[in-house]
Amino acid sequence: MKSDSGATRSVWMDVPPLPARPPLTRDLRADVCIVGSGIAGLTTAYLLAREGLRVAVLDDGATAGGETSRTTAHLTNVIDDRYHWIEQVHGPEGARLAAESHTAAIDTIESIAEGERIACDLLRLDAYLFAAPGDPRDELERELEAARRAGVSGVAWADRAPLDAFETGPCLRFPNQAQFHPLRYLQGVADAIERSGGRIHGGTRVTAVHHGPPPRVETADGVTVQADAVVVATNSPVHELIGVHPKQAAYRTYVVAARVPAGSVTRALYYDTEDPYHYVRLQPESQGGPDLLLVGGEDHKTGQADDADERWAALEAWTRERFPQAREFVARWSGQVMETMDGVAFIGPDKSGSRVFIATGDSGMGMTHSTIAGLLLRDLIAGRENAWARLYDPGRVSLRAAGELAKENLNFVSKYADYVTGGDVGSADEIPPGEGAVLRRGLTKVAAYRDPSGTLHEMSAVCTHLGCVVRWNSAEKSWDCPCHGSRFDSRGRVVNGPATRDLAEKDTAQPAAAWERA
Repeated sequence: MKSDSGATRSVWMDVPPLPARPPLTRDLRADVCIVGSGIAGLTTAYLLAREGLRVAVLDDGATAGGETSRTTAHLTNVIDDRYHWIEQVHGPEGARLAAESHTAAIDTIESIAEGERIACDLLRLDAYLFAAPGDPRDELERELEAARRAGVSGVAWADRAPLDAFETGPCLRFPNQAQFHPLRYLQGVADAIERSGGRIHGGTRVTAVHHGPPPRVETADGVTVQADAVVVATNSPVHELIGVHPKQAAYRTYVVAARVPAGSVTRALYYDTEDPYHYVRLQPESQGGPDLLLVGGEDHKTGQADDADERWAALEAWTRERFPQAREFVARWSGQVMETMDGVAFIGPDKSGSRVFIATGDSGMGMTHSTIAGLLLRDLIAGRENAWARLYDPGRVSLRAAGELAKENLNFVSKYADYVTGGDVGSADEIPPGEGAVLRRGLTKVAAYRDPSGTLHEMSAVCTHLGCVVRWNSAEKSWDCPCHGSRFDSRGRVVNGPATRDLAEKDTAQPAAAWERA
């Protein structure tokens, strides 16, 4: 899907953008059509092209311009939801396969970067998991035991994380993790796909996927792609009305970047056990210059809070307390995470026997889950067995995670109560330039945005996926759906699925009298 059009920018966006790929203008036949050009889509395309298959990648926006450009790019087998939870839900073998697949994903990214000679700042390093203040040590003890049972190599106690400024206390050290620059990496991957004869088309919105046989993809411009297999890799599947959506929830996560003197912070990946947890890494800002310290956390469900400034402020305060060498904060942004009910992604056919495949449910580990998707989907499309298929099967029913499923769906249903509430403001005159608000007009809800010139733009506030009422996101200047995470820019154009249609326009844009006089 298209990249966010809001006010924030991640540190990766400071590099030259990936070259624009032309839109698809005529019908096409391919072996595999891939919808989405983030890391999941491009990795899948690359690995299939290496198999000799004709691949076509379609994206509504720029290559790697969606959520991949908003990651902090940790490459790790330190499971966000913890190995002891994965073991509880999926059993010891499931935990072992999770560890094996995430480890293989790191190795695959390293192998591709080396094989294609991609300069993407890839670095192997340690990761440290430490307890948040007041959290009991037994959380780490349980995780150590579960990680060892899962076969995580080298995980062990450390007296403390290698940070001079604050005392973490005993923590877990996970060796041989990694980090990289995601956009430089994907630039190299995209170039390699095209050298192999693959096609990448931007500015091409997919509006429907037909199962066939053979599968067929339709675009907003009426152009179609027929293929032997289709992969929908759009962060959240855009071709399903229901599908996996009740089994995962969309969250916004927040990041700040501060300059620190080069060498003043030990280069490693850092995580705490707070809920939501903090995640930390370094990124070189320039050759011989300072480092950027990236600190993330403060998650909340998409469309269910609009207090980004407070969340960024909390991250800055957390950072200054633990990293006093932090100088000015130079960037801040947010991204979207799809949390599954049982901690692992949904990768595989969208229904039994289907040749339409999905990759979704990153669960906070988007870089490795997306690479696992490429490896697994390559084998499934080629007709080869893969030991990971059952763990990641989108059709799985995790009875041990039934409580999480029920909680998420009660939350979803509760959002339909927005139809009977009032508006955010009593009148459009209360909306300042550059901001939006939901208004009540009789029995309807209207999403009203006043652009910087003072002109008011009105749209339906009803999400075009399943009809929930969207909420204004003042940080990203977007309309966010609190049900399944669809997002629309300030003028109602789709930014993130599962919605594929823009918000319906209510009226022709009109200047509001109060702002004309101002």
